[in-house]
Amino acid sequence: MVARTDPRAKPRAPLSRDRVLRAAIRLADEDGFDSLTMRKLGHELGVQAMSLYNHVANKDDIRDGIVDLVMSEIEVPSNGADWKPAVRQSAISAHEVLLRHPWASSLMMATTVVSPARLRWMESLLGILRAAGFSADLTHHAYHALDSHITGFTLWQVNFPFETAEELAGMADAFRRELPADEYPHVAEHIEQHLAEPGLDGPSEFEFGLDLILDGLERIRDTA
Repeated sequence: MVARTDPRAKPRAPLSRDRVLRAAIRLADEDGFDSLTMRKLGHELGVQAMSLYNHVANKDDIRDGIVDLVMSEIEVPSNGADWKPAVRQSAISAHEVLLRHPWASSLMMATTVVSPARLRWMESLLGILRAAGFSADLTHHAYHALDSHITGFTLWQVNFPFETAEELAGMADAFRRELPADEYPHVAEHIEQHLAEPGLDGPSEFEFGLDLILDGLERIRDTA
């Protein structure tokens, strides 16, 4: 008897480095990069773990590959664009991308490899600042101010011990009830701000800090 294949069955996509890395990103998004194993990755792709080594060398290679793919999602500031809105949009894009992949910020800090996508972003950011009239020295400081705000704020946000605004409100409310407000009036006021309904028209906390940096850089450039 000749075995027949189901004509409705979709053929499995051939294994490739890109397919392996994108599957690794899905698993890391679900459970974090530390939980990723070759066995889990093989199961996700429907193959034996050993077959993955035809496309990736080891877990470090996977780490470097998925960091590069994540960085490639970030909007790069365009040459010739007005520097301030272009840099602002790129920074917001970077923050949003890193929030979508909460494990990525820590991996970028841990690796000594500068990925091709990160190099392109660095070159574009540095280039648009130099073209906007920033000196080499001020461009150096501007880059690090922007990069540390993006990475630092994102790390702070993804490491919150809660996942929803409701959890934050519950924690703040419990803390407020236990806090001696007469002894710490400014802390009490700050907690009330956390509990207040956020305004829909104002900038986010990330954008507020970003705008302070951009306005400060513009002022320094114009008065240099």
